[in-house]
Amino acid sequence: MSIRVVIQALFFIVIAPFLPLLISGRWGWWKAWAYAIISVAGFVISRVLAARRHPDLIAERGRHMQQENIKPWDRRLTAWLMLGGIAIGLVAGLDARFGRSPAFGPPVKLLALAMLVAGYALSSYALIENRFFASTVRIQAERGHHVVSSGPYRWVRHPGYAGGLLACLATPLLLDAPWAFVPTLVVVALTIVRTALEDRTLQAELAGYRDYARRVRYRLLPGIW
Repeated sequence: MSIRVVIQALFFIVIAPFLPLLISGRWGWWKAWAYAIISVAGFVISRVLAARRHPDLIAERGRHMQQENIKPWDRRLTAWLMLGGIAIGLVAGLDARFGRSPAFGPPVKLLALAMLVAGYALSSYALIENRFFASTVRIQAERGHHVVSSGPYRWVRHPGYAGGLLACLATPLLLDAPWAFVPTLVVVALTIVRTALEDRTLQAELAGYRDYARRVRYRLLPGIW
C-alpha cells in the first residue's frame, strides 16, 4: 500500500469515528463513544476475518485507487461518499457543540444502536463472504472475478451497501443530531446511484450476473428495490 493509502486508512479508521467527540469537546458523551467504538471495532474485526479467509482481498482494497480499469464515474462517487461520511460526524459534532438539539428518547436510542450494530454486521458479513468486495467498481479479471451468491448475497445483490446505509441512517438518531440527516440523505442518494450503476456494470460485464439477478431480484431492500 502507498503512503497515501495508509494515511487515508488511518484517518477514516482512527480519526473519523471520533470526530463528534473531537469537535464537540464533550468527552463524557457516551453515545459518541458508543458510535466510535462500534465503528472502529466493526472495521477491525471485519478486516481481520476477511484477511484470514481472503488475504488477497485486503491487498486489492489497499490498491483501490491504483487500478486502471476503475469506472470513471466511480472515482467521483467514491470521493463524494468519503466526504459525505466525514460530513455526518462533523455536523453531529458541531450540533452537539453549538446547536444543542433536543435529544431523542431512549427507545430511539436503542433502535439506533441496534441499527448501527446490524449495519456493520451486514456489511462485514458481505466483506468476509465476497472475495471480490473491492473498494471501487471494476471487473477483477486478473483475480478470476465471478458471481458470489452465498451468505447475505442470497437476500440482496448489494448487502455491503445495504449495511452501510443502515449504519448511516442510525448515526444522527444515536447522536441526537437532526442536522446530520442533511449529509446522511446525500450519502443515501449517492449510494443508491452507485448501486444502480454498479449493478448495471455487473450485468453487462460479469459472466453469470444476469442469471443471479433474476434469482435475487432486489438490490438493497427486499420487497422494494
